[in-house]
Amino acid sequence: MIATDTHTHLYSEAFDEDRDEVILRAIEKGVERFFIPAIDSSYTQRMFDLQKSYPENMFLMMGLHPTHVKENFKDELAHVTAMLNQHEFYAVGEIGIDLYWDKTFLKQQQEAFRYQIQLAKKFKLPIVIHCRDAFDEIFEILEDEKDDLLHGIFHCFTGTLEQAKQAISYQMKLGIGGVATFKNGKIDTFLNKIDLKHIVLETDAPYLAPVPFRGKRNESAYLINIAQKLADVYDESIQEISRVTTENSKLVFGI
Repeated sequence: MIATDTHTHLYSEAFDEDRDEVILRAIEKGVERFFIPAIDSSYTQRMFDLQKSYPENMFLMMGLHPTHVKENFKDELAHVTAMLNQHEFYAVGEIGIDLYWDKTFLKQQQEAFRYQIQLAKKFKLPIVIHCRDAFDEIFEILEDEKDDLLHGIFHCFTGTLEQAKQAISYQMKLGIGGVATFKNGKIDTFLNKIDLKHIVLETDAPYLAPVPFRGKRNESAYLINIAQKLADVYDESIQEISRVTTENSKLVFGI
């Protein structure tokens, strides 16, 4: 069984003590492909170091995370552009809008999101969207930007069935992670109404660990727990869930 974690921050400080063990645990479970989202320029070197250590397994994205859009966001976007020109990446992400913690920089987040969507189109790359308390704001920009080049993943999807269908209409796959295993997560109540061809698996490690690890540090090996939840929801084998979602990830990232 080969599974794909489409969203994992393995370069995070949370793994500084045992990164190799964490990665090997995941590989032993069959999780062999890891897609690595960017946060801001301060993490770029860590991402390159990770890829250098595991060149067969790690696939990097480049982007500016919405919670890191501050006064200097234009400098950060210049860094994103420079990196895309200099190195190979597999997506522009994670990008989007986050109004959960702070609405101060909403205008700048909107500008950064739109700019990075246009960058992705220029480089013919998918986007990976971070959305928190911002479905309307995200959809407004996607509606403006929709065309044949717009595609990607709606990371950590936690919306309604209607919002899921809207995201899919913009050629987005839904990134399903630990929230699907939470009692109050709700998405497991309607996921089986969405064709599996629209779903990819992710952990968002070190965040959002699935049950039974909820509240602890998440890691990519726990992708199997998420796959098992989807196997239950879709009444399929875990092998089939892993196979289909990995194929879906190949359609998004081209590898």
